[in-house]
Amino acid sequence: MLKVSGLAKSYGGQVLFEDVNFTVSPGEKVGLVGRNGHGKTTLMKIILGEVESDEGSVSFPGHFRIGHLSQRLRFDKATVLQEAASGLPKNEDWIDETYKAETVLAGLGIREELFEASPSALSGGYQVRLNLAKVLVSGPDILLLDEPTNYLDILSMRWLKRFLRDWDGALMMITHDRDFMDGVTTHTMGIHRARVRKVSGPTGKLYAQILREEEVYEQTRENDERKRKETEKFIARFRASATKARAVQSRVKALEKKERLEKLSDIRELDFSFNEAPFPGKYLLEARDLSFGYGDGPLLVKDLSFALAKGDRVGIIGKNGRGKTTLLNLLAGELAPLSGTVARNQNTRMAYFGQTNIDRLNPQKTVEEEVLSSHPDLTRGPARKICEAMMLRGLCPRG
Repeated sequence: MLKVSGLAKSYGGQVLFEDVNFTVSPGEKVGLVGRNGHGKTTLMKIILGEVESDEGSVSFPGHFRIGHLSQRLRFDKATVLQEAASGLPKNEDWIDETYKAETVLAGLGIREELFEASPSALSGGYQVRLNLAKVLVSGPDILLLDEPTNYLDILSMRWLKRFLRDWDGALMMITHDRDFMDGVTTHTMGIHRARVRKVSGPTGKLYAQILREEEVYEQTRENDERKRKETEKFIARFRASATKARAVQSRVKALEKKERLEKLSDIRELDFSFNEAPFPGKYLLEARDLSFGYGDGPLLVKDLSFALAKGDRVGIIGKNGRGKTTLLNLLAGELAPLSGTVARNQNTRMAYFGQTNIDRLNPQKTVEEEVLSSHPDLTRGPARKICEAMMLRGLCPRG
């Protein structure tokens, strides 16, 4: 059993959560929900020992094994199959259980012909799947999964849902896909207003309970405020009256004893819009006879020609590993084509948010410095406003 007692964590002046107490028993599958920035991933990292809590403790039996999905893509083995099989627990009978890794890889949509490929040759989406495969074959007592459905296609998500539903061990999972979560979990645990609560049942049950409780709280607060004002009026009116002195004193003492309920604070929502640069021309860019492949592998893009006109919004679809991200990298200039060209209009200004965008951040810079580096004319004032719009308040301090 995983047991969390009296846990608290703050960053700067922001309290993520406090006085957190819960258990995860064998076989329980818990969906962890809450708004972005309210501490879901931090709570998981505390359980994993990657982040220290300000108060409280996390305990489990000495033999207890925790498996988790790392957000870092780091591979040590020569092939995809070897990397996946490296997650298998040690077998004292020396029985080769590589077939388990093959089954999970296939379930996650990694084709057999890729088993002998180098992990570094996989697309970003497939690398995430490989990381997930290592965790699933490891056979821990509890799985901690942070956004396991990222970069999965529909078939792989269906397979993963069945796998986790049939999983005998305990599970704690974060995902923005509520249908996926409700299809797997037995319990829902939410971080809300710096508190954590756990209920048996799907996400809708928890949110409905929170809504009901806050409606009751607000009604109670409004009734208390109305009664308080009536009492204060009575005291002000009859304070100087000798015949009402005892009644006034009684009401004064009652007010002093009565705890005043504070109005619930508004919870901030993510709120931003993209600024569109003016563009006078008709075509922003044009690809002509574009071809690309990795190493000796097959071409992912072959003789591709198209143009993007002003106002076009294009979605790229296809199975993982078929070249979607590669095509974007070619258009962004992060990869050079084997043949063909990508010609941009001289007035085209391009912004690129990549699949593993964390690799494009400088760990030596603060959040504010990273935002400032995005444009040479950006000053600290607008940079801080951008941080606040993205709910990064406190990471771009004023001063």
